[in-house]
Amino acid sequence: MPFALYMLGLAVFAQGTSEFMLSGLGPDIAADLDVSLSAAGALTSAFAVGMVIGAPVMALIGRRWPRRTALLGFLLTFLLVHAVGALTGSFAVLLVTRVVGALANAGFLAVALVAAVGMVGPDAKGRATSVLLGGVTLACVAGVPGGALLGQFWGWRSAFWAVALVSVPAVLAILRSVPGGASAPAGAGVRGELRSLREPRLVVTLLLGALVNGATFCTFTYLSPVITEVTGFPGNWVPALLALFGAGSFIGVTVAGRFADARPVPFLVAGAVALLAGWVLFALTAGNPVAAVVLVLVQGALSFGVGSALIAQALYAATGAPTLSGGFATAALNVGAAVGPAAGGLALAAGLGHRSPPWVSALLVALALAVGAVALRKRQSPSGNATLCNSPQVNSATQRRG
Repeated sequence: MPFALYMLGLAVFAQGTSEFMLSGLGPDIAADLDVSLSAAGALTSAFAVGMVIGAPVMALIGRRWPRRTALLGFLLTFLLVHAVGALTGSFAVLLVTRVVGALANAGFLAVALVAAVGMVGPDAKGRATSVLLGGVTLACVAGVPGGALLGQFWGWRSAFWAVALVSVPAVLAILRSVPGGASAPAGAGVRGELRSLREPRLVVTLLLGALVNGATFCTFTYLSPVITEVTGFPGNWVPALLALFGAGSFIGVTVAGRFADARPVPFLVAGAVALLAGWVLFALTAGNPVAAVVLVLVQGALSFGVGSALIAQALYAATGAPTLSGGFATAALNVGAAVGPAAGGLALAAGLGHRSPPWVSALLVALALAVGAVALRKRQSPSGNATLCNSPQVNSATQRRG
């Protein structure tokens, strides 16, 4: 893998840390800026909304610029708004920086996904995607707990400065290593790309990615009450178990990057079935400390393994949208990240108990399996034009059968 790809992963690590770190900094921000805890929670919601809206919009804007210019522009904006956030004494200004930072994050990830697959061979998109998403998983392992520790010792502002500082090496590496070619290939028009994004196989793959990611973040968001109220762990175990989930996630994206390119359909089917079984088992055995610890690791690996493989398959399927595919893949991930926790919150508010988030996660994965089964059935029918996977290996096998 090219060195520049790992530097893009470093930038994604900083951005992932920023997205998730407020879960441990909210009370300190509320106290320092004299706002309610629920108001401080709006900072997380603002970031999520900015990611969903920003991914396709920023991809459209970024396609007009050379790829290196787009990546630098988004990353420098992200860096600067974190510096402003660390300095401000106004909650309103901090809220604006979160929205702008999310827009920059979404634009960077959208362009980075396309740039990453352009740096590797046509049959290595899964590995390239896994390197980028590995930055998100490392944020869960090290970035989020690290941000919480910085907040405890030096205040919440130090975590914002740390995110800005980690972004600096990526800025320098992009300047030196990322090719400066145009983002949009010659002849690639916006209307043509938007038409390609309506193809059934791509829509199905993005829907599956959103459902799996929704399942992931449903339980991840409410993991703390599950392991304290159901499993019985003390609260000081929460950071360690969140980091364990992140460690499993890193393992998952690494494995997916090595195997999902060659045999995507068996990998995704087996992974999704195992993921469904794992969420059901977690819901049933959450009261057992040993089972809970093991399943936190395993479900982290399965969730991100299947999720990253689906995003890679979306990029394989979006050959007609070379500059916008990354934006829509990013949006799909963040739709899931918003819908999943909302569904888990509704289950908790309905009085279904602290085991309900894993059950909701299981339901979302079951829905993904049902959608995938219908898509595969259509793919196998003579007139079907919806397909789950579109890697070079799958295409060549289809041609041999034809």
